[in-house]
Amino acid sequence: MKEKVVVGMSGGVDSSVAAYLLKEQGYDVIGVTMQIWQDEEEIAQQENGGCCGLSAVDDARRVAAALDIPYYVMNFKSEFKSAVIDYFIAEYQQGRTPNPCIACNRYVKWESLLQRSLEIGADYIATGHYARIAKLPNGRYAVANSKTAAKDQTYALYNLTQDQLRRTLMPVGDYTKEEIREMAERINLRIANKPDSQDICFVPDGDYKGFIEKETGKKQTPGNFVLTDGTVVGQHKGITHYTVGQRKGLGLSLGRPLFVLEIRTATNEVVVGDDEQSLSYTVRANQVNFMSVADISGPVEAFGKIRYNHPGAPCTVQKTGADEILVTFDEPQRAITPGQALVLYDGEYVMAGGTIIGR
Repeated sequence: MKEKVVVGMSGGVDSSVAAYLLKEQGYDVIGVTMQIWQDEEEIAQQENGGCCGLSAVDDARRVAAALDIPYYVMNFKSEFKSAVIDYFIAEYQQGRTPNPCIACNRYVKWESLLQRSLEIGADYIATGHYARIAKLPNGRYAVANSKTAAKDQTYALYNLTQDQLRRTLMPVGDYTKEEIREMAERINLRIANKPDSQDICFVPDGDYKGFIEKETGKKQTPGNFVLTDGTVVGQHKGITHYTVGQRKGLGLSLGRPLFVLEIRTATNEVVVGDDEQSLSYTVRANQVNFMSVADISGPVEAFGKIRYNHPGAPCTVQKTGADEILVTFDEPQRAITPGQALVLYDGEYVMAGGTIIGR
């Protein structure tokens, strides 16, 4: 019997071609769209395009029909609310900068979708991520860099478990974006030139403050901008407006560029300072997930990224607790942002990753 794979179809070109490639490889392919905005007004459905708007359903259904594969819509609204939206709001309220796409990958696209897929008899799930999965000589599974560095999405997949990786296929990782679009055109998919989704899907206008106020029913409380010595230099509009490393939009005029260095929720203060003060050799992270290795004992050399668009830099990793690591970079890095992911690589493979808690 053919092995069965459930492909998470967003209505975009990457997941559509992933379904096509897997069918060509001989899998029994089922297309599924995860519906998480099913109570939206029609205009909101259209605005919230990309991977989680209801407008994606129509595109995905047409692609499934063109590929002649079964297609279903599965409701994951409650899972998305608790694992992504509630987390997103709580992190900003605590002065941290969340990674909602990473949370969605781990707890919705994999944990929830995988469980439901197994219940209907699937052997694997698959996505259109630009990454690859490899089984290493030590027997562990790891996410590996995709063929194209420009679209590589391994950073957002660092916290997948061994069981999830074992049951996941990522066929798009062997191709460039241009090759994927060309393939979609060749097989006459209408979405071949559909633009990539941008920004956070549930905050399409980028107004995080407005979204948080609407969801919580609470207005932000203004507070003080302060220097590291406590000197008050202005008033901020509420801590959810700011993230560590931010320079623009502060509304301060001290005759020199200022950057957000720290957000102090206990005193409702936003600490600002010079660019040099935003630099650090060290990064601390917790909630660590080891991937290519089961654990580390002594100091280990790696290549670390502190945000999605960070180019990465050589570093040394030390374990400082059961669930905590200290990373020391060879050169100082700018804007170490609590709440963001620290992802470590051993060559092309993700070694480990965790949530940044400080410098």
